[in-house]
Amino acid sequence: MDIFFLTLLTFLTSIVGTITGFGISTIMVPVVLLFLPLPQTLLLVGVIHWFGDLWKMLLFKHGVNKKLLLYFGLPGVIAAILGAMLVVRIPETIGQEIIGLIIISYVIFHHFKPKFKLRANSNTYILGGISSGFLAGLTGVGGGALRSVILLAINIPKDIYIFTSGALGAFIDASRISTYLFSGVKINQNLIWGFLVFIPASFLGAEVAKKIVDLVPQKKFILLVNLFLFILGIKLILFP
Repeated sequence: MDIFFLTLLTFLTSIVGTITGFGISTIMVPVVLLFLPLPQTLLLVGVIHWFGDLWKMLLFKHGVNKKLLLYFGLPGVIAAILGAMLVVRIPETIGQEIIGLIIISYVIFHHFKPKFKLRANSNTYILGGISSGFLAGLTGVGGGALRSVILLAINIPKDIYIFTSGALGAFIDASRISTYLFSGVKINQNLIWGFLVFIPASFLGAEVAKKIVDLVPQKKFILLVNLFLFILGIKLILFP
């Protein structure tokens, strides 16, 4: 696989993923699958995604909200694990369509009720974390986007939104990467050397995203993320 092409792809998806809080895997996995087997693709993209999570936390470190991380993040991770462990699993295609419908329904609802927001309290965080985490674990898709829907509905500031997305994503990605490695998945030598440029490209993309986020007012930021959510929802329904 061409290193330059993958570096450019990493840079561009890092911009999108940092701004929206999701989307790196959604864009990269289908493209990389054209060149690599699924296990290698998931490991390669997983590592790039994990570094993207680190950049979100580093560049938006002023957005730390310990209460949100504890009450939203911890129940969400536990619920995702429980959802994934259920014997009865929803087929992946149907799961993607369900998540797509949920995302589009939220975006349409928010368009007509822009002032709607959930109360920012412990109960909302816990219920939001459990519902988004469980659905992501049950269906196997859309974890980042589902978290984004809840976090946007709470109407938290954009720096807290991005930091929280990065922190939760980093934890989940680390567990996934460990699973792939312990399962014996390996990346070929050329691509391992490629991380010397993939990782800086990821950071540069996040830096560009930071500058864009700083320039965009809160209301327009929410509209921008909703636009990407809508596009993702359409993709999950039409091209699962």
